[in-house]
Amino acid sequence: EPPFFMDYGCNISLGDRFYANTNMVILDCGLVTIGDRVMFGPCVSIYAATHETEVQSRRDYVEFAREVTIGDDCWIGGNVVILLGVVIGKGCTIGAGSVVTKSVPDYSVAIGSPAKVVKTVEPPEGEQGG
Repeated sequence: EPPFFMDYGCNISLGDRFYANTNMVILDCGLVTIGDRVMFGPCVSIYAATHETEVQSRRDYVEFAREVTIGDDCWIGGNVVILLGVVIGKGCTIGAGSVVTKSVPDYSVAIGSPAKVVKTVEPPEGEQGG
């Protein structure tokens, strides 16, 4: 759903049946990989880029990046922020308003700021958990 904002677009890999609600932002200075059947609520932000905290570094326009990966079959709630270097495993749910600062294992439900795993769910029949 428009609008959909990105830095470059060339560092984004989208799986089959990707869906993003309105106002998605992807800062793709680093590679952003999104698996199959992933749904995003409105106003989700993925930041694969950041700046240093030193003032001179920002004055010099220093920016660095790390990959972000979101596995197959995830649901990312509205107003979620996903930070650089994070891997969200397959089958995960990230609750609305969460800030994901660390990787989340397969088939987990994570909520909060910072996001913490509150439960795990069963993988679909015939699939193994992570």
